[in-house]
Amino acid sequence: MNKELTDTKDFLQNISDYIHFFVKDNTPDSWVLLLQILTKFMVFIAIIYLVDFLFKLIINSIFRIFFDKDKYPVLKSVYGAKLTNSVSHLIALLFGSFALSSFFYRHPKSHIFLERLIGLLIVLVVAQMLFRGITAIRNYFIINKDYYKIIALNAVSQTLNIFTVFVTSVIAISVLFGISGSAIVGSLGAITAVLVLVFRDTILGFVTGIHVATSKNLKVGDWIGIPKYNLEGTIVDLNLLTTKIENFDKTMSTIPTYDFLTTEIKNIQVMSESNTRRIKRSIIFNIKSFKFLDEEAIAHLSKINLIKEYLEEMKKQINRERGPMENAELVINGRQLTNIGVFRHYALNYLKQNEHIDQEGTLMVRQLENTPQGMPLEIYCFTNDSLWENYEVIMADIFDHLMVASKEFDLEIMQLNKI
Repeated sequence: MNKELTDTKDFLQNISDYIHFFVKDNTPDSWVLLLQILTKFMVFIAIIYLVDFLFKLIINSIFRIFFDKDKYPVLKSVYGAKLTNSVSHLIALLFGSFALSSFFYRHPKSHIFLERLIGLLIVLVVAQMLFRGITAIRNYFIINKDYYKIIALNAVSQTLNIFTVFVTSVIAISVLFGISGSAIVGSLGAITAVLVLVFRDTILGFVTGIHVATSKNLKVGDWIGIPKYNLEGTIVDLNLLTTKIENFDKTMSTIPTYDFLTTEIKNIQVMSESNTRRIKRSIIFNIKSFKFLDEEAIAHLSKINLIKEYLEEMKKQINRERGPMENAELVINGRQLTNIGVFRHYALNYLKQNEHIDQEGTLMVRQLENTPQGMPLEIYCFTNDSLWENYEVIMADIFDHLMVASKEFDLEIMQLNKI
């Protein structure tokens, strides 16, 4: 190994000497030194580029053999992030650092400058390797569809990126100008409080990203609602500082990521994934239109198929209970049917036989507290189709029918302005 290294150094020195004497013999004396350094520099760069190209060709060729993301997701992720190119750059620069003393041994002053320049490039390439390494990890999670870990990685990676840029800058300045790194960092101590204030959102975003990832409450692609901002849409990007939400009108909203720690977030994605969507809407009736049903009214409503059996059963029970009762001729005495009660039962049966309603979810028709406008009768159920357009049609059909059907029960629906 030592012999090979020695042979390499001798080979590089021979090239350097050839350039040195060729320029000396063919250029004016006033230009010799400058042209010698420039020519050697260009050849030196060409050698580093050639080494980089060869290693890139070899490494990438090996990775292409294992390009199948299903069998080799790690290798696919590394190749996709171009981490192999950074490895080739680093090998080429290390070779350049090794070859520098042999190539510029006749020009020690330029040797010092170039040594610092190569050191700076190595620092930048190592930083690039870190960035691409994080991208490779992200690609791996995308291939495996582990979206919650992607959120955590977004928070960690962007924090690492900022930290890496800071550390790289300190090292780069230290290498380029020969200044002690501790002196650079020490000079920044006086503005630490300012830096904390500047990076407040970054710190909060980092904490939020970790919280979201560990709690698994949100991920990119989720359909969410944020009452604070009156927003409802799909998360298209969730990073350290901001979260982008695509609204249903195709506009884009951006909110601070750290808001997720303190703001109410409704994740509606579960409803979408289960292909169900809730209906929770009321019809407000005029209380003055409520009344007991007499024999004639019951006979009329008994022709409605959805409540025919219910009315027959209830009629038997009421007659049985009212038979021995004193003053049974008065409607107020004992048990009786009301038009609103029978309509409520009709609405429930209507929902139960509706093919667009999820029969396994919560399904009820209930009275809410009276308001100055009237008594709300709430329909609470879930459609078995979460697609927005279909959902709106299903809900409209239900309420169209119920509002018109209420006339058969002599019920009056309230509206703000009577026509």
